[in-house]
Amino acid sequence: MVKNKSALSLLFDYANVLLMALLICTMLFPFLHMAAIALSDPEPVIAGEVTLWPNGLNFDAFSAVFNDNRVLVGYKNTLIYVLIGTTCSLLFSVLGAYPLSRRNLVFGKTFMMLIVFTMLFSGGLIPTYLVVRSYGLLDTIWAMVIPGLVSPYYLIIMRTFFQGIPRELEESGKIDGLSDWMIMLRIVLPLSKPVLLTIGLFYAVGIWSNFFSALIYLRNEDLHPLQVMIRNIVMIGQVGDMTVSNSIGGRTVVLESLKYAVILVGTLPILLVYPFIQKHFVQGVMIGSVKG
Repeated sequence: MVKNKSALSLLFDYANVLLMALLICTMLFPFLHMAAIALSDPEPVIAGEVTLWPNGLNFDAFSAVFNDNRVLVGYKNTLIYVLIGTTCSLLFSVLGAYPLSRRNLVFGKTFMMLIVFTMLFSGGLIPTYLVVRSYGLLDTIWAMVIPGLVSPYYLIIMRTFFQGIPRELEESGKIDGLSDWMIMLRIVLPLSKPVLLTIGLFYAVGIWSNFFSALIYLRNEDLHPLQVMIRNIVMIGQVGDMTVSNSIGGRTVVLESLKYAVILVGTLPILLVYPFIQKHFVQGVMIGSVKG
């Protein structure tokens, strides 16, 4: 009986490994394909002969991307939006989640109902635009930060995490004369590193990938984030001739290679952040979402 159970368990492990391998291959395929085309010579790209391995080795597409001042400006703007937006979003999420995690908060359940209500219903695009315009946020950095400053979903996850911190620690802090602010700063936040890093990553990825807000609120091209630049290049690649090229020092860059190069340049930096906080990622999500 034990042997049968062990065999079934081994079979289940093999099936899990096979499934994960298939998922990894499925997720890696687009990046490998784009990298292969971006690094290939123009002739094989035009002929459609490139799949997962570069045909030739050509860095002209990446040179074109980094020599384009619009891309550099987009990178600078995106980094500013990510740094300011993630910092402000985490700050206000903590300031909202910590009081809501206290059971003795007056009208705490009412506030939670109002927050959950915003997850189900919103004012819509036009009213949101009118509000942003009325506050004079159009064509400013804050148009990319304030409208989506706090996510109710992430706020609830953070609140649940705070509720899981033992009350005895806070009571000992009160005995030592700490105020609620000092308890949050000296006891709660140092113990909340997993959820802070996890939610911070979610906010950063959301801001990094956000181009819709820029299309609506930003008319000044000097404020456009990188994703808008990528969108423009991709749209040009879709409506134009695939073989239209850009001349760089007498060399030819196929638009398809240029398009994939700029996508990789805009995607890889935010992906490289994940390994540095991976050890906190699962713990932050699970602890913050399991408890009621």
